[in-house]
Amino acid sequence: MSTDSIPNSEAISSAVVPSEPTATAAHGPAAAERAVPGSEFEAIEQQWEEADDFEVEEEDWFNDESVAFVASLVAHMAILLTLAMMPVLIEDKPPAVVLVSPPPEYEQETIERIEDITYSDVPHEKVGANSEAESEMAEASAEMFAEVAEIPQPVELQTSEISTVNINEMFQQAVAPVDRLKEQRGKTGVGALGAAGAVDRLTWEILQSMEERPTLVVWLFDKSGSLHRQRQEIRDRFDRIYEELQIVQKSGSDAFQRSNPHEEQLLTSIIGFGESVELLTEEPIADLQAIKDTVDNIEVDSSGVEQVFSAVYLAAKEYKGMRRHRLGFGPQRNVMLVVVTDERGDDYQTGLEPTVEICRRYGMPVYVIGVPAPFGRETTYVKYVDPDPKYDQSPQWAEVDQGPETVMPERVRIGFTGDYGAEPVLDSGFGPYALTRLCYETGGIYFTVHPNRNVNRRVRRGEIEAFSANLEYFFDPVKMAPYRPDYVSPEDYMRMVKASPLRQALIKAAQMPGVEGLDRPRTRFVKRSEAALVGELSNAQRDAARLEPRLAAMAEVLLQGEAAREEETSPRWQAGYDLALGRVLALKVRTETYNAMLAKAKRGIGFENEKNNTWKLEPAAEISVGSKWQREAEKATELLRRVADEHEGTPWALLAKEELATPIGWKWVEQYTDLDPPRPAGNNNNNNNNNPPQDDQKRMLKRAPKRPLPKL
Repeated sequence: MSTDSIPNSEAISSAVVPSEPTATAAHGPAAAERAVPGSEFEAIEQQWEEADDFEVEEEDWFNDESVAFVASLVAHMAILLTLAMMPVLIEDKPPAVVLVSPPPEYEQETIERIEDITYSDVPHEKVGANSEAESEMAEASAEMFAEVAEIPQPVELQTSEISTVNINEMFQQAVAPVDRLKEQRGKTGVGALGAAGAVDRLTWEILQSMEERPTLVVWLFDKSGSLHRQRQEIRDRFDRIYEELQIVQKSGSDAFQRSNPHEEQLLTSIIGFGESVELLTEEPIADLQAIKDTVDNIEVDSSGVEQVFSAVYLAAKEYKGMRRHRLGFGPQRNVMLVVVTDERGDDYQTGLEPTVEICRRYGMPVYVIGVPAPFGRETTYVKYVDPDPKYDQSPQWAEVDQGPETVMPERVRIGFTGDYGAEPVLDSGFGPYALTRLCYETGGIYFTVHPNRNVNRRVRRGEIEAFSANLEYFFDPVKMAPYRPDYVSPEDYMRMVKASPLRQALIKAAQMPGVEGLDRPRTRFVKRSEAALVGELSNAQRDAARLEPRLAAMAEVLLQGEAAREEETSPRWQAGYDLALGRVLALKVRTETYNAMLAKAKRGIGFENEKNNTWKLEPAAEISVGSKWQREAEKATELLRRVADEHEGTPWALLAKEELATPIGWKWVEQYTDLDPPRPAGNNNNNNNNNPPQDDQKRMLKRAPKRPLPKL
């Protein structure tokens, strides 16, 4: 641009700043429009156009004002840069405080649920149990951990495929395992024995973490009475951890070569949780004896409340400073969180999502030494023996929350008919949904610990060890791996369910009130007279009549998903749906044909042998009272056989075989009953004079006092 086209400064000033008060100031915008043609910007433009000849005054651009501006700019930039560097230059050391806190308050998220689900007011069925043995075995339930278990820096992790590793055995002697175990990462068939075996596996995880940088391990112990034995077992195992670490240190492992001589490579912190969360070590410590003494002094919490997610959340919040980067050195430490508990946690509904989020944000893997979730159940029973030998050592059974293994129940609640026995209590093959998902999302491992685990036979009730759940059957984790539950958020889970008519039907049916089946139905009827026989048959029909509409409604709901069966690709959902529909149809046919057979007898049936006077109903493969029931029985049999054949070695197959063991239909069998049996001889008014007198001394022995069963 030439200098001729630039107006002088006086012209611009006169256009922008009038020398006299304008009409705008005196009379408002309207007056300003009348006083000045056009806007102020038009006036400036007019001045630029009218400017003809002028000389540009050459001024020195680097005057006093410019120097002041530059100095101010540099000073402000220096201040901003200093403030930005403060979090990097200053190491954030967690405050040494003792926390005794109630659970934190989380924002409650609204979860969309399936419409028209029927919720039951009937409590879940009680589980009566059976098992015990001596092999201590811990499975890494849904043993999910990342391909790289240690997380190198606090970043916002992205969803990725996480490998499945089954834990079956572990080191039996103290040897430096780092190099050997590198070859086992990501493989199946590796294992651990009991809680101690899980700790052995954790020793290797700690070593892997220490190879990268110094590590803090935070142990979070459930303070309930049922964890007394397991806490002691793990406490005694701390010797093994440090023994392993000392051997590895002497071998010249990188885990110790890169350590700062003024900084402990491994620090430990202990937290106890129950109704509240308590930080038991004011500062992380390295002294082994101090660690063991702290665990010994954990007080039992008898509230029956386990705030496990609050404990993990507060631990992550307490030690997140150790995951912040130092200038040029990466995070100060790796932080591993190890939870020891035998329940699912009472705060999982509000605490799971925030806990997953904070642990992922700061790269803290969570490991849980826990219990297997019972298949499709929320509760099971634990054998409790008073830990104080001064009191009665008789076993008591306490109901505890240990399941289910899924976001929502995926198993219809029905029983078996007659004397076929109660439905067995099964190991689901996985841990409780919320805790297992926490491990899955953070790259940790969930270890399912049960001292009586045996995949080769049924575990009887008399075999159950103290403080263990009453699970009768266990399953090979390798076979169970394809049946892993969906470890997604409840919102995503509901979207997946709604997208499939089959899944929606199964979830709706699982929400319906339980149907226990005909509980020991009457099957034997003596004909003393026609009227008496008809009365007995009518009374027996009542129980069946009450069950029929509930079973018909459950079958109708399940059949709504049948058309989508071929589209389902998940073996877990396939097995769950086929088993549910097969069992419901089988129970429906048994109940309705029982009623129909009694009705047929009321209309009159004759004995082939005139001597006989008794009718007995026995299970039979044929259906003689209607073709509709015959078709349903054939369909039920087909579904159950498919489950048994295609899902061998799983809980679904075991229940299908149990159902198939008894024919679905009924048949009448005639018998003879002596209506006037002889009286038993030798009746002397129930006096048993042949037995020796009681030993008065034994009868007077004092028994140990018995304390009431605590809340577990």
